[in-house]
Amino acid sequence: MKATIFALALAVSLSPAAGAQSRPAAPKPIMLTVYKTPTCGCCAKWVEHMKQNGFTVHVTDMNDLSTVKTKHGVPAKAQSCHTGVVNGYVVEGHVPAADVKRMLKEKPAIAGLALPGMPMGSPGMEAPGSLQPPPYEVVSFDKKGAMRVFARHGGR
Repeated sequence: MKATIFALALAVSLSPAAGAQSRPAAPKPIMLTVYKTPTCGCCAKWVEHMKQNGFTVHVTDMNDLSTVKTKHGVPAKAQSCHTGVVNGYVVEGHVPAADVKRMLKEKPAIAGLALPGMPMGSPGMEAPGSLQPPPYEVVSFDKKGAMRVFARHGGR
């Protein structure tokens, strides 16, 4: 009888359900859709940066991104080489993953983030060798196109 109870207790403690209850749930992947041109190498590097930082990325290659940028309300002065969409927010250009994660955590009342142009030193636009890249600013923008500084990078 004691052997049967011991065997039953051991079986329960080793069952997958028992072990699963004690482990924390894996974080839910963050799905990011990226629209880029098929030949842009820096965009591909930014996609890799986002994957390395925990995002699940779906890429759609397009020859002309103007309709995507217009559809998602990216202001002309905030535009860059690729456009992403994550959890209802727009991510324009080489915005660092940490800034995107901060936006998703804080859930500000904005349309999205942008890194206008293609500044050296941003993810996917790393500076060659020991060259010190210039500082750059990530901006937020709302549905009316108003922009504000969201984060500053580089510099002293």
